[in-house]
Amino acid sequence: MDAAGDSVWCSIFVSFLALLVLTFLVKSLRSRTRNCSPKVGAPPSPPALPIIGHLHLLGSVIPKSFQTLARQYGPLIQLHLGASTCVVVSNAQVAKEVMKTHDLNFCYRPQFGSSDYFQYKGSYFITAPYGPYWRFMKKLCVTQLLSSSQLGRFMHIREQEIKNLLKSLIVCSTEGRATDLSLDLTAMTNNILCRMAMSTTCLDKGNHAEEIQGLVREFLHVGAKLSMGEVLGPLGKLDLFGYGKKLVKIVHKFDQILERILEEHELKNTNDCQGPTGDMMDILLQVYKDPNAQVRLTRNDIKAFFLDIFLAGTHTSSAALQWAMAEIMNNQRVLKKLKAEIDEVVGTNRLVSESDLPNLHYLQAVVKEVLRLHPTAPFALRQSAEDCKINGYDLKGQTRTLINVYAIMRDPEAWVHPEEFIPERFLDGFDGINGGGQQRMIKMDGDDFRYIPFGFGRRGCPGSSLALTVIQGTIAALIQCFEWKIKGGDRVHMEEGSSFSAGLAKPLVCYPVTCFNPF
Repeated sequence: MDAAGDSVWCSIFVSFLALLVLTFLVKSLRSRTRNCSPKVGAPPSPPALPIIGHLHLLGSVIPKSFQTLARQYGPLIQLHLGASTCVVVSNAQVAKEVMKTHDLNFCYRPQFGSSDYFQYKGSYFITAPYGPYWRFMKKLCVTQLLSSSQLGRFMHIREQEIKNLLKSLIVCSTEGRATDLSLDLTAMTNNILCRMAMSTTCLDKGNHAEEIQGLVREFLHVGAKLSMGEVLGPLGKLDLFGYGKKLVKIVHKFDQILERILEEHELKNTNDCQGPTGDMMDILLQVYKDPNAQVRLTRNDIKAFFLDIFLAGTHTSSAALQWAMAEIMNNQRVLKKLKAEIDEVVGTNRLVSESDLPNLHYLQAVVKEVLRLHPTAPFALRQSAEDCKINGYDLKGQTRTLINVYAIMRDPEAWVHPEEFIPERFLDGFDGINGGGQQRMIKMDGDDFRYIPFGFGRRGCPGSSLALTVIQGTIAALIQCFEWKIKGGDRVHMEEGSSFSAGLAKPLVCYPVTCFNPF
């Protein structure tokens, strides 16, 4: 009797699910049919299939797929990805309209399906609506958390972590072992962030930093899959594959770790967060306890901020470092020129330091060129608040807008030999190589929207100075101290990761050969 009852309920459930799917498909088909009719003022759109829209036009590397579509249909196109609709911007002129001319209208970030499962929903700084809370947190980042004085206060942390990396690589070199530089660089950038944010490292009791690194990796993996559920429309809310439940567990574990660290900081009873020992958590706790603060922060606000910076900082800086080393290893001309500059500026008797970086102009050009070819955030995400006109087309309010940073910084109409790794293009007097015409050095803080690796405007990345300092200092030390042999060949395989990934598709495994031991 129980078995029969179960069978009946199972049949009812299957029938209900089938009806739900059928209803969704019919609505999608009607909607797509309406969208296929000409619309005056709407951005151009490639031919779409019923229900799936333009999903069949996407390859494994999404930014590159969007770039291909833009070359055929224009720099502003509208795409239907299943039940989700967005517009994609693919050149500097249109990006400038969105990110500067209409910056206030596009200073909102779109919410995706994964946000429904966030324990800190409503507290995230990166995706927060443009309003008092976001403005307060942005001001806090600029004036305290990520200010130049705060970054300078923790210079010793960055230099110590780089030295720790060098020591481990020297051991590998002595033993003749290969190392997965991808893992080494991720651990280093995670340790730097953990120490600057909350004075904890992988070596501390409880391994908080190592736990955080693992949870961030899981979050990115599961969150990306969950966000892809947007193409299912209402069905995405059902969490058919269980990614929502997994994300809830990941954030709960992160919350427990952060709560322990918060309690440890509160026990220290730090009274002067502006002193040399005050980390980011000390600063936020001081604001949290301030009854006169412009915005009263909650504990969830603090935890959400740290989740934001770990998601935005650890793997992006690590990915940039991996691409940098891969490009340098594959370009012996660049390697020799970079090594010669380090020897000339720093000498051969001491380790390069952060104070040397302003004088290493070719190193800066190398890093800029790496970020041009391999932006760690291939898309800048925006959402319009009100109807507006962009590039002559009408966009409605609440339109999800993806600025394809990857395509813009590889645009052949804006760059000489855009697919080639040429750091010299960022130095004064660059002749375009082979008579390509004069092209002056592009400044990252300028008004040139051909180069926007950290976004622009109100929603630009507040941690760009920290990222550049870590990337430049690490590359300089790795090139100064080692020669590099690639395991299994003479060149690094430069395949890009699938989906929205900004990293190398394969681990960067190589042999470090010590040429200078600073210890």
